Amino acid sequence: MTDSGTSATFDRLLFPTDGSQGAAAALEHVLDIAAEHGSTVHVLNVMDMVLYSPFQMEGAVVDALEREGERIVRDAADRATDRGIDAITEVRRGEPYREIIDYAADHDIDLTVVPTHGRRGLERFLLGSTTERVVRRADGPVLTIRPDAAAELAYPYRRVLAPTDGSDCARDALEVGVDVASATGAALHLLTVVDVVSVGVDVRSELKTAMLEEVADEILDEASSVAETNGVEPAAETVAYGPSVAEAIRSYVEEQDIDLVVVGTHGRTGFDRYVLGSVTESLVRTAPVPVLTVRESAAEGS
Repeated sequence: MTDSGTSATFDRLLFPTDGSQGAAAALEHVLDIAAEHGSTVHVLNVMDMVLYSPFQMEGAVVDALEREGERIVRDAADRATDRGIDAITEVRRGEPYREIIDYAADHDIDLTVVPTHGRRGLERFLLGSTTERVVRRADGPVLTIRPDAAAELAYPYRRVLAPTDGSDCARDALEVGVDVASATGAALHLLTVVDVVSVGVDVRSELKTAMLEEVADEILDEASSVAETNGVEPAAETVAYGPSVAEAIRSYVEEQDIDLVVVGTHGRTGFDRYVLGSVTESLVRTAPVPVLTVRESAAEGS
């Protein structure tokens, strides 16, 4: 357990599902994590009442939705049971992201796992709605998985990347990344990105570049110290340069065969801030590997 109050043991996993193919693919990765850690998997289906008018929400319609929800969670629980994993199921009514967050808080969930999209209509997990809101507002860490990449995922992770901008938020995410690396035996990679667009091409650009490089080195030194203090020796410490922070991170993921990216959902303004709607949102949408997002603690974010 690190100072962030988050552990990578993941005793209680929450898997919200709409029964889509994308959710089914992500479930296999959830079960891999659960099998490795002896976790209990909580399977949740939310009947999205917002999609229906009051006139539609009559007994027969509600009953049909509940039966479908029960089938969805039962099917997922059966897959868990087949692998010797304990599963708890629940069907709720309401706005999906609120019910997911409330359930996680009510059951002291260690990790919520959501696919980045699912089927259209009922319970869609479309970034910009349910998934984005869960990532932005959940108190605990959220693991997002692109369903099209789920079949190729392996657990335990071998290489974990923690990009950092030196903010408190990035440190929170780093500590969780250190926990994951420690728990899985993965190699921890540290990365900070110098935004070359901000340097410009005037006579001051050389001096400004040198200053940014110095700041980047300091950020990596601090991140390395955090990792080492928590018992993990970083396998790599890299300063990358590029016009896009998210693109630089994706390139590093592909070049170094990274299995997991751990990022914060808020950061400082200015130097490569990690704000949902910017770098983190882009990574959740486009990273070829799972992205573990860690929300900045209330004390730091206030």
